[in-house]
Amino acid sequence: MSGEGRGAAPAPHDPALPEAVLFDRDGTLVEDVPYNGDPGAVRPMPGARAAVDAVRSAGVPVGVVSNQSGVARGLLTFHQVEAVCRRVDALLGPFAVWAVCPHGPDDGCRCRKPAPGLVVAACGRLGVDPGRTVVIGDIGADTAAARAAGARGILVPTPVTLPGEVRATAETAPDLLTCVHRVLGRAPGTGGAR
Repeated sequence: MSGEGRGAAPAPHDPALPEAVLFDRDGTLVEDVPYNGDPGAVRPMPGARAAVDAVRSAGVPVGVVSNQSGVARGLLTFHQVEAVCRRVDALLGPFAVWAVCPHGPDDGCRCRKPAPGLVVAACGRLGVDPGRTVVIGDIGADTAAARAAGARGILVPTPVTLPGEVRATAETAPDLLTCVHRVLGRAPGTGGAR
């Protein structure tokens, strides 16, 4: 597991808000390009910039939790993963924390989603309670990792999300911006008074 904290913001004073929002990277913040090691191939998902900005403007720290098994599979170097993460930061960031798992599905690590390790590590670096954290992702492993860490998980389905993952998830949202507005207690399309 890797990733450095980047100037974690203090926890918000409004107890109705989460202490942090953690996003999955591929398929949630940026288009999912399998085993992408090319920063030039990074394209934000629709509404991603507005969603991340809305969370930041509410004073809530944002982070990223991402499985990158291409490293274990020999398809990527960690340097390439970091270069792609820097590009995501340039387009949508800066993010207060990155937590990245380079292991494969059979490595038995505790960080690879659906295990809770990435969520717990990101919360630890931010100094926030996982129980007051929201994790947003596009597949069941994202929300399962949230649940295992005691966090609130929200699924934003894409064409690759399996129907069984949607059925198994307690909370879904039709798109990223709607999801974030719900998390912040705002009606979509408003400035957001609760």
